[in-house]
Amino acid sequence: MHLIHASRLALAEALLAAGPSADTLCTGWECRHLAAHLVLRENSPLGAGVVLKPLASKLESRLQELAEEAKKLDNYVGLVRRFRSGPSKFSPFSIDRVSTAANLSEFFIHTEDIRRARTQWAPRVLDREYTEMLWQDLTRRARMYYRNSPVGVILARPNGKRCVAKKAAKPVTIMGPVAELILHASGRGDNALVTYEGSEESIKALKKAKMGF
Repeated sequence: MHLIHASRLALAEALLAAGPSADTLCTGWECRHLAAHLVLRENSPLGAGVVLKPLASKLESRLQELAEEAKKLDNYVGLVRRFRSGPSKFSPFSIDRVSTAANLSEFFIHTEDIRRARTQWAPRVLDREYTEMLWQDLTRRARMYYRNSPVGVILARPNGKRCVAKKAAKPVTIMGPVAELILHASGRGDNALVTYEGSEESIKALKKAKMGF
């Protein structure tokens, strides 16, 4: 859990440093929208709207309300602090196992959504434990991430470790550090430092596909 806590703090600091109106890689969202999403996801019954379509419209409405309020810097800082303090004791996210499963990659990806929306950025240096936990999380979710790929997908790390994300004809191997592979898998391929190995046709088809959940 220390890595989840550290990731939460890193994401909160990125939100504060960027400010409420800073762009993110999440289409249509500024940092204030992202902060509202993070708070609602962990603390509101409407947070289930992330996966349950009947609640999605209510969740979106509440998110927009919070984001509008967060145009004011004081409200934005309060929203980020609420996220930084963690979920309420009544939230499923207060359970360590749930938090680890749900937040490990989520917090990393959203931190990069803020950092890489800038004109100048550099990849973070991650420690070994964090890297291996992110890799384990990626391999568990890989088939879901790449379910829409029209071609086979193999993820390959510099150390030689590989994961078959989708079994299909004309496979493409996506190569890069774990952090970059996660960003590609979650639909942020244009901002991920990866390389491809495969036929030109297969690579083009993969790039056109929608990744992520």
